[in-house]
Amino acid sequence: MNPYARRAATLVTTAMLASSGLAAIPVPAHAETYDELQQRVEECSAAYDEAMANIEQIQDEIDENEEKIAQIESEMPEQRKRASDSLKTLYKMQQSSKGLIDLVLSSDDFSQMIATVTYLSRIQSKNMNELLALGTMNAELSEAKDTLTARHAQANQEAERALEAKEEALAAREEVRQQAIAQAQAEQAAAQAAIEAAAKAAEEGKTFTNASGQETPVQVAPSPSPDPEPIAPTPTPAPEEEKKEENSSPQNPEPASDREAFVNTWAPRIDAYLAGYPLGGHGRTFAEAAWDYNVDPRWSPAISCIESTKGTYCFRSHNAWGWGSVDWPDWDTAIRSHVAGLSRGYGYTISPSNAQKYCPPTWQEWYSSVLSEMESI
Repeated sequence: MNPYARRAATLVTTAMLASSGLAAIPVPAHAETYDELQQRVEECSAAYDEAMANIEQIQDEIDENEEKIAQIESEMPEQRKRASDSLKTLYKMQQSSKGLIDLVLSSDDFSQMIATVTYLSRIQSKNMNELLALGTMNAELSEAKDTLTARHAQANQEAERALEAKEEALAAREEVRQQAIAQAQAEQAAAQAAIEAAAKAAEEGKTFTNASGQETPVQVAPSPSPDPEPIAPTPTPAPEEEKKEENSSPQNPEPASDREAFVNTWAPRIDAYLAGYPLGGHGRTFAEAAWDYNVDPRWSPAISCIESTKGTYCFRSHNAWGWGSVDWPDWDTAIRSHVAGLSRGYGYTISPSNAQKYCPPTWQEWYSSVLSEMESI
């Protein structure tokens, strides 16, 4: 079965489980693990980036060729006129060759004869050069047009390659999300129990120890949703009628980059959430890292709130997440490192099993509190 068919079968199976009420039963692991899927996302994204870079380079060469063609074509009429005049002059010289010989022979002395021959030779050479220049310009024009046609074709091939890589990456991202949905459905009972336990602790005014070793109030999350927010839109291939001809400008596989659209959507939401705190203003870094590592964009900012009040009380330098015993030199490096670590060690988004790994002793309170913050972003 090819990868696309396997992926489609996986999505259909998940949908059937959800509709039949069997989704709460733990499901077997997919053919690809999360790490394998994430690696495929990164490989496809890298292939897409490479293809887009090639398109940009080819487009620069296309622009240069078009400028060269325009320059040659603007100079061609004048060169044709000079070549035509030169051809007429050479024809006249040929027709009056006897008279020219008489002119040479009628020279008063040898020096005058040499001067006359030199003069006639220069006239002939000048006119021949004009004809050669026209031939050279014609050859350059033809070569430039042939190169332009070839580069257009190559650019369109790169655009198709980029589109295929992009769709593959988006499909892999969506499959990761489907895994997260299946995991959330399988753990829904544990999630609900954790929220109820947290609610009871909150009613009693209890605090809990977070991963940073600090006491923090318990927050009560709403009932967990089994459907995490998508990190990327579902790919929609362009209709056939919109495809360009081979020698037209290359297709742009991303009129507006999906990554840029994602970042522009999430960065202001995260910035609004972090406003007034040390991590404020870094929403774009959170959003870019979430896209690059295929992680729920709300997850890392929410953890920073529970672990350090959004960077206010860090137990290590720029470590707002209770992440091991790591120091980072600046917030942007720290954010990207934390999101990458979530991707590698935990997966797409929060879950009871991930909470038990991140903050084992008080995972129920931690899960409910982080989820509550995520819901507010």
